[in-house]
Amino acid sequence: MNAVARILDWPAELSDENPSALWDAVAIARAVKGTANAEFTVSGVEIDSRDVQPGDLFFALKGESMDGHRFVEMAFAKGAAAVVVDRPVDGPHILVKDTTEALEKLGAAARQRARGPIIGVTGSVGKTGVKESIFAALDRSSRGDAHRSVKSYNNHVGVPLSLARMPSRARFGIFEMGMNHAGEIAALTRQVRPHVAVITTIAPAHIEMLGSEEAIADAKAEIFQGLEEGGTAVIPADSPHFLRLRDAAVACGAKVVSFGKAADADVRLLDTVSAIGGGSLVTVDMGDRRVCYTVAAPGEHWVMNSLAVMAAVRAVKGDLGAAGVALAEMGGLPGRGARVEIDVPGGEADDEGQRKALLIDESYNANPASMRATLAQLGRTPARRRIAVLGAMKELGSHGPDYHAALAEPIREAGVDYAVLVGEEMAPLAKALDEGELGKSEGAKLGKTVAFAHCASVGEAVDALRAFGLERDDAILVKGSNSVGLASLVTALSKQEG
Repeated sequence: MNAVARILDWPAELSDENPSALWDAVAIARAVKGTANAEFTVSGVEIDSRDVQPGDLFFALKGESMDGHRFVEMAFAKGAAAVVVDRPVDGPHILVKDTTEALEKLGAAARQRARGPIIGVTGSVGKTGVKESIFAALDRSSRGDAHRSVKSYNNHVGVPLSLARMPSRARFGIFEMGMNHAGEIAALTRQVRPHVAVITTIAPAHIEMLGSEEAIADAKAEIFQGLEEGGTAVIPADSPHFLRLRDAAVACGAKVVSFGKAADADVRLLDTVSAIGGGSLVTVDMGDRRVCYTVAAPGEHWVMNSLAVMAAVRAVKGDLGAAGVALAEMGGLPGRGARVEIDVPGGEADDEGQRKALLIDESYNANPASMRATLAQLGRTPARRRIAVLGAMKELGSHGPDYHAALAEPIREAGVDYAVLVGEEMAPLAKALDEGELGKSEGAKLGKTVAFAHCASVGEAVDALRAFGLERDDAILVKGSNSVGLASLVTALSKQEG
């Protein structure tokens, strides 16, 4: 079987699977400096009793308002093989002084035994999608021997948990790191100790806590502090903070690989054209070769993300062909660009008697840069009408009113027919749309009026959409900060009957 056939022949057959245990009692007790009361093996690690699967190791973590020891019995009832606790319990367990510290120690032990290259990913926008794409590429080429942090497990608990879940046989590990304050990524990267550190982009997310984009760039650049000797820093060449990121990487002894449209980018975008199905056909110059591949997820931001993926895969000597196939197969993730057809009540039915509209689910997160990117993509999406349900952007501090009002321009440029604005922070945008402004910059021209509703809650937003009346061939973008709760609106729209 040649290389191309091996890449396309996926998933692996059952004979490839290695069902070996993740940890045994002796290894866990040694790693966390605890005492085991029985012999056992575990096949997974969990911190939420509701998610426990048979064979898992459950950590009874203690927080300010919650004590995981209350759920030990539930964990055993759901099939946990053992638990990690700070007091004796009935059933197989590891006794430690502090369960949170024990989780960190088990994560450190997993990192210590890792036999393959580790990739760390951070950035203001796109880090989860880039992490998932790198994983898909390396998992395909290694036939199932890649590991990554799931969902957005990227904080002081999620990172050690994701490390602790990494099998000893994993040939690659990919971990996401996030932050709200300076110093947080520095702590996480020293746990992950990546061989390759990727920064997707710098944007004014969390600017309320950090004060400026320069400070955000510095906080993201902390990821380089944990790089293994001889490691690689993958950074955006087109960012206005490129030199700042490059200097931080060099100061940590990293080899710098840049990606973007810039003429001197190491992974340089040469050309992109629309592909059948809404994605993009991309041609990239990687210095010694040119690579052409398809990106299934639509939007220029995904084209740029793909360059970071290619740079990271090459840095760990991964298979670029497998990366191209992975990018061609990956659609949007739930809450991060997933596109699904939903039944709607209005409009004429098609030849099969159906009324379908397109729902674009971007409900997990939002900041000024990602809002503009997804609105631009909505504008390029074929539709009879374009509807934008936009939730407030959080953690913008005193900059918030201006950033929200400035969305009036991309809303008009996208040809939005109806906008539903959710949250009190959206008041400046409602005012800008109501007055026909394009924002508050000097020389801004008046634009056409966009019909909109300003809602205080998700429930009101659902009612506003029902009153507006969704019809066949509409395109509905749903995007906002996760705390706004627009995921429940996506669920409501997905379940409605035509």
